[in-house]
Formats: sequence, C-alpha cells, structure tokens
Amino acid sequence: MSATIHRLGTGSQPSLDPMVALVTGDMNAVNAVILDRMQSEIPLIPELAGHLIAGGGKRMRPMLTLASARLIGYTGTRHHRLAAAVEFIHTATLLHDDVVDGSDLRRGKRTANLIWGNPASVLVGDFLFSRSFELMVEDGSNKVLKILSNASAVIAEGEVNQLTAARRVDLHEDRYLDIIGAKTAALFAAACRIAAVVAERPEGEEAALDAYGRNLGIAFQLVDDAIDYVSDAGTMGKDAGDDFREGKMTLPVILAYARGDAGDRTFWKDAIEGRRDSDEDFAHAVQLVRRTRAVDDTLARARHYGQRAIDAIGGFASGKAKDAMVEAVEFAVARAY
Repeated sequence: MSATIHRLGTGSQPSLDPMVALVTGDMNAVNAVILDRMQSEIPLIPELAGHLIAGGGKRMRPMLTLASARLIGYTGTRHHRLAAAVEFIHTATLLHDDVVDGSDLRRGKRTANLIWGNPASVLVGDFLFSRSFELMVEDGSNKVLKILSNASAVIAEGEVNQLTAARRVDLHEDRYLDIIGAKTAALFAAACRIAAVVAERPEGEEAALDAYGRNLGIAFQLVDDAIDYVSDAGTMGKDAGDDFREGKMTLPVILAYARGDAGDRTFWKDAIEGRRDSDEDFAHAVQLVRRTRAVDDTLARARHYGQRAIDAIGGFASGKAKDAMVEAVEFAVARAY
C-alpha cells in the first residue's frame, strides 16, 4: 500500500459534513449511550449535563473515534461506548474549565456555572468523569483503559500548567505548546488511537492515528487562540477577548510581545498582569497582534500541524473515511477565515 499525499488548503471551503455523513449511524448509537449514561435519580445532574451536551457542540472527538474505526475497516460496536466515554471526558473538562476561567458563554449559550453555580458544575463534571470510566471498564480492554485514563490525567496536567502560567508575560513558546498538547491534543490523539486498539490493528496503525489526532488537536487549539483576537462572540460561541482578559499567554500574544517595541511590551505586561482589560485595551491588543503578524503566523503554524495530521494517515487506503478525515483537518484550520 503506497502513501497518498494530500496538500492542505487546495480545495473549496471545507466542512465537517463529510465526516458527519460518514458516521451518522454510529453517532446515533453513541448519542443513545450518552443519553442513557447521563441520567441520574438526582434531577440536577441530567439537567446540567444536558445543557452542555445538547448545547450545539460538533461532537468532533467522538466522531474522530468513529471515523478512525471506519478508516481501518472495523465493523464491531465496542467503539460506540468508548466514543461516548471520550465525549464525557471532554464535557467534564469543559464544565471544570468554565469554573476555573469564570466564563459566561460557551457555544453561544450561558455557561452552566453561570446558571447553576460553580459547585454544581464541578460536581456534575466529576459525575461525567466517573461515567466515562465506567464505560472504559465495561469495554474490558486494559489498553483502552490505559490510553483514556492517561489522556484524562494529561488533560488535567495541561490545565494546571496553564493555570500556573497565567498572567506570566515571560511564557515561552515551548511551554505554550506543552500546554495545548496536553489540554487539547491529548484527547484528540486518544480518541483516534482507541479505534485501532479495539480493531486489534498493528502498533504502527495505532501510532499513525495517534499522530493524526495529536497534530489535529494542536492545529485546532492554535486556531482557537488566534480567532480570540480576530473573531466575535457570534462566530466563536464565546466572548471575543476572553483569553486576553484572563491573562492567557497564547501564541498570538507570545509572538506579538516578542516582536513589539518597548511601549508594546509595557502594554502587554500590564494587560497580562490584569491592569489593562477594558474594551479599548482589547482593541489595542488586536491592533498589536495584527501589526506584528502574530495572528498570521499562528495560523501558519496551525496549517503546519494540520499538514502533519494529514500526512500521518497517508499510508491508509483511500476512500470516504480518509477523505472525511482530511477534510476535518482542513475545516479545523479554515475556521479562522
């Protein structure tokens, strides 16, 4: 089997539609598991969990599990429960993140912590984590359990790393990449890899799917961090400038700070340390990241990681699954345009 080379950004406007169409039947089964396992005799749990789970998310991570299974020709059903476990892990981290960040908007809707309060959001997040581990244990594979439990630990480490790096203007790019590799890319990688495990495919195919998901996750987060400075709440599903006001040293800020003059650096130091957070300050920050081409270069790096994701699955057979996974990468990068 020879590798097929795909080049990023050579087609029409990409979308997730091919992936959605590819996995629709499987996704219905996954959604049934999600609906069943989010239930509880405590009414607040399904009410709060449902607010986020049914809140318009793309379900990209479980879809990656399903699409990866299609790519390698798996015809069983074990991946349905595991895809649900992936979505529960993701949803739990979102609930916890919104509490940590004090966010008011998620996917264009009020966050759960704003409606029900921080304690309820944290506890329901814990409930969903527990449900995810129940699903892993039921699958019966120690290898799957190891992959997903490790991903959960790495995500938590990434969030703590980001928390301790907040409001530090001296953050370097290497640490930033470590943060997003943990808090975002780890679950993308695990979601793809477990498909090869349940299909009992060779280690090389596991590694290829892991590399696809990991590089896609990094590209996805780079774009998210860029559009915080160039988009709006209606497009993003969160308030523009949230990262700026939370003092996060994302790559656009790291690059703009490094390339700025003394006055620019003073502004960034004051902003990241919480002394410049007005709408006017954010507008000035947007000017700086544009003037220094920090957003352009962040998106260029997203395209680089996106191409690495596409290259990682180059050795798999051509077909609808591979095409859909390539276009999913193109979509992740194209969200900024």
